[in-house]
Amino acid sequence: MKRLKTWTLTDVHHDVWLDTFATGNERLNLGAGPEWSIRKRTLRGGLRDGVDLVEVCNGALSYSILPTRGMGLWQGRFHGLFLGWKAPLEGPVHPKFINVNERGDIGWLAGFDEWLCRCGLASNGPPGIDEYTDRQGRKRRDKLTLHGRIANQPAHYVEVSVALDPPFELSVKGQVEEGGLFAARLHLTTTYTTVPGSNRIVIHDVLENRSAEPAEMQLLYHCNLGPPFLEAGSRVVAPFREVAPIGKRAAEGIDTLDTYAGPAPGFAEQVYCYDLLGDAAGRTVTMLYNHPANKGVALRFNRQELPCFTVWKNTMAVEEGYVTGLEPATNFPNLKTFEREHSRVPVLPPGGKWETSWSIEVHDNAAGVAGVLKEIVSLQSQAKAIVHKTPNEKFSPK
Repeated sequence: MKRLKTWTLTDVHHDVWLDTFATGNERLNLGAGPEWSIRKRTLRGGLRDGVDLVEVCNGALSYSILPTRGMGLWQGRFHGLFLGWKAPLEGPVHPKFINVNERGDIGWLAGFDEWLCRCGLASNGPPGIDEYTDRQGRKRRDKLTLHGRIANQPAHYVEVSVALDPPFELSVKGQVEEGGLFAARLHLTTTYTTVPGSNRIVIHDVLENRSAEPAEMQLLYHCNLGPPFLEAGSRVVAPFREVAPIGKRAAEGIDTLDTYAGPAPGFAEQVYCYDLLGDAAGRTVTMLYNHPANKGVALRFNRQELPCFTVWKNTMAVEEGYVTGLEPATNFPNLKTFEREHSRVPVLPPGGKWETSWSIEVHDNAAGVAGVLKEIVSLQSQAKAIVHKTPNEKFSPK
């Protein structure tokens, strides 16, 4: 049985909340190895006032978790390489400063600056009116705002744990709820785990329907990267059966689908939807890497859990937010009505659960990037890649 040392940082039900916390290799006397640490603090001043920050450093890879913002990852570093992007705002932003109904229901963007941001849980995608018939046969028209609520929901429970036996796994777990009267009660438990000295974070999410009736769910992981991984000549690679642009703007760039330009003021975003290939168990991998192919970030996930993959290209000026997003998800980022019609809105029974484990790994040398590329080439050998030049109704409205 695994031996653990565990600390509770937040527990609303038992009125527990620690303003600060720190532990590390020296404090636990776990012997020789990378000097790791886990620290918690509460940010003060500006739009970040009151945001809890849990900082994990495994000796090579570090990352900051935001319990106040749906347990997202704010930013990180690997051997000094920055992980995340420079959003045009001073974050992280406390949810109390966010009005999701602003700017035509895209006010969510006023707090969007994370390396990893969850979109969901009841819905994600663009704002609009979701039209459907409920289980009582009533016609419904629900107003949806951009990318749902979870990113602006504070965690009600947060704990840190350290394995006392090799490989001394470091974990941070948080629980976040989304719901309310006349709405589904969806409960997310997320755990980030890393091993001292490694280049990898494992994300384990369990989503539970705590309602007495069936509930729809959607979850998209917005994994955002800027320099040094994104630059002129960077490439995004994935093994796929089909890929299609969302909208005319993305179709304009279909011939340069897998490559990136340098920063361009006023660039209009482009979005592409992928049907990925995986191995016999459904496991797949995608990667963004820089022009010299010596720095890369890979995402490993199972397409049986996350069947949809989207690439968001937003190569605006650095001051405007030069960034790309690699996005494994349960659905494509279309209006929920369209996704439901295409059977991409899972329904959880009362007490039902949805679960996924996936990982982010960072490479800072040519050999690491080449190794992932070899895996992707092997997966691609299963089928010829089909590239749709224009929007395809399988992936998005024409």
